[in-house]
Amino acid sequence: MQHNITCTETEAKPSGAPVESLLAPRLVPLPRSFYEPSARRVAPRLLGHLLIRRTTGGLIGGIIVETEAYLEDDPACHAYRGPTNRNRAMFGPPGRAYVYFIYGNHWCFNAVCRGSGVGEAVLVRALEPVFGLEAMNDNRAVSRRRDLTNGPAKLCEAMAIDRTHDHCDLCNPSSPVFIAENPHHRSVIRRLGPKATTTRIGISQAADLTLRFYFDGSEFVSRRARQTRS
Repeated sequence: MQHNITCTETEAKPSGAPVESLLAPRLVPLPRSFYEPSARRVAPRLLGHLLIRRTTGGLIGGIIVETEAYLEDDPACHAYRGPTNRNRAMFGPPGRAYVYFIYGNHWCFNAVCRGSGVGEAVLVRALEPVFGLEAMNDNRAVSRRRDLTNGPAKLCEAMAIDRTHDHCDLCNPSSPVFIAENPHHRSVIRRLGPKATTTRIGISQAADLTLRFYFDGSEFVSRRARQTRS
């Protein structure tokens, strides 16, 4: 699904009863300093916070329940061989979106980490959908709720995230896409924990690195594996 919008515009997409007026006062973006450490540190810390899409019909999004870290010296990282037109967002500043196209059909959303000039990012692999469910189901019709956002391409389709959101400022509450601090973060950790650490999925290089993190109690995790819990 293609959407002809820019990073500073919003998309007219109905989401049932508007929820933005109720949620906006509580949805404070994570600060840029949150993304300044290595993606290895940021990836597990993103679990439990909220990935948000702003639309003219309201906010849609949910709780981040699965992430993967991609590092500067990591052969599986898109930035490993240096900047290109495709991966330029990865080189900063931190707290920006890196959105890329795979398999000729799917988008994936990442949060850029480290300082400008260093290419690292966290791939958001799965969400627990919380609000804007009608709009997300319009974007991605599924019979089971757990299949709506239990994978990186699935969540991008459900939330209508595409190339127009590449470089978006995740620390700006007016951005079409941002990551907000969850005011109920501790209770989410208690409900969905413990956090699990595993190897990453669907890669051939550096496949032995334990850089995937997820909530073991979430039904929206894309895939479970032998793991180390933390």
